[in-house]
Amino acid sequence: MDFTPTEEQAAARDLAARIFGDLSTPERLAATGTGTDAELWKVLCSAGLTAALEEIGLLGLVLLLEEQGRTTAQVPLAVSGVYGLLAVGRYGTDEQRARLLPELRAGAAMATGAFPACGAVRSERYAGHEGHEGAGGEGRLTGTAVWVPWLRDATHVLVPDADRTLWLIRTADAEVVPVDTTAPWAAGRLTLEGTPGERLGGEDAYETVLGAARIAFAGLQAGVCAGSLARAVAYSSVREQFGRPLSTHQAVQLRAADAYMDTEAIRVTAYEAAWRFDEGLPCGTHALTAAWWASEAGKRVVHTGQHLHGGIGADLDHPVHRHFLWGRQIDAHLGCGGEVLSELGELIAKEGAQS
Repeated sequence: MDFTPTEEQAAARDLAARIFGDLSTPERLAATGTGTDAELWKVLCSAGLTAALEEIGLLGLVLLLEEQGRTTAQVPLAVSGVYGLLAVGRYGTDEQRARLLPELRAGAAMATGAFPACGAVRSERYAGHEGHEGAGGEGRLTGTAVWVPWLRDATHVLVPDADRTLWLIRTADAEVVPVDTTAPWAAGRLTLEGTPGERLGGEDAYETVLGAARIAFAGLQAGVCAGSLARAVAYSSVREQFGRPLSTHQAVQLRAADAYMDTEAIRVTAYEAAWRFDEGLPCGTHALTAAWWASEAGKRVVHTGQHLHGGIGADLDHPVHRHFLWGRQIDAHLGCGGEVLSELGELIAKEGAQS
């Protein structure tokens, strides 16, 4: 395994770091509210970073998301990258790719996913063109997804039905009600009542897309944790207590060291899972492992970042608190540690019984 970025991946990562560093400032984040920073999203798309995802792969997306997480930039890069560009590019018919990919690359269209909403949505299929692997058929969907990230700003949403078949619907055809979440992700409740949708992919599409989403959000969490820790280190190096900087106290050093090791664990498991995904290798357990580290360790890191700021960490307007909110939201979105660990155990036992 070699996680060294390719020249294209490194160039995309460095460009993303510059854009996020210049435009995702605490002042802009405060002014954006709970929605997408439209100007920042436009800059990212104009720079070709969304279009580049088809070339730099999931590992490249993880690298971009890591840079986004460092500044908690409010753009739907994870969801539109996975549920839009990756899903349509891999599972769409020729007609679907020709129609949808140009708009997704340019940012004119934005996708998200109601995952994992299996069982909450029913589908009724009717006659329609069937492309490769079953893609392209049409149907109508009924049901509710309680909350979907970035739904209020999305033009399309990828929805799995009770049979784990994927359907792409236009949000304009559905009922969207705003939902407040821990992090400002422009979330909403999706209600479908005979809503038209087009099928995307075959039987393996659900597991593949879900795995990619878990890996992507793990990469985002690695960046959130790195940003939180960087702020804590900078603050404790200049804040003095009992006549010397906080960073010279052993207890502070140990907390920071543990947070660093947790952040590295999230990063390396996300990198490995993404690399295996791009190489076409089995990565179900690796995606769950990355998700577990992102959930459990990520929660520890953002708590540490806030605690090392002392009373300032409790200030809702302080930048480190935003990292705390994002870290907790990603933890919840991935299913929380215990739930993810239970699924991982079941998958390992299943694979062991089959071998």
